[in-house]
Amino acid sequence: MKYAILQASDGNFRVASEHGENLQEAIVAFHNLCAALWNEASVIRATVKLVDEDISTVMGKEEHIGHDQPKEE
Repeated sequence: MKYAILQASDGNFRVASEHGENLQEAIVAFHNLCAALWNEASVIRATVKLVDEDISTVMGKEEHIGHDQPKEE
């Protein structure tokens, strides 16, 4: 089975990375991307998923990330 990380952030979709059949590498990439998005305040909303070649979520690895928008004064 092949694995990839899908990302949707602030209305933009992309395949963040592909990992062939290396599940451990894909899991690490999933958590690293989630951490980076949580640490990036400019990202208002994001969803990250680890998927297999059938685009099914693997091991429940789906994370929803959200930051409050800065209030205009």
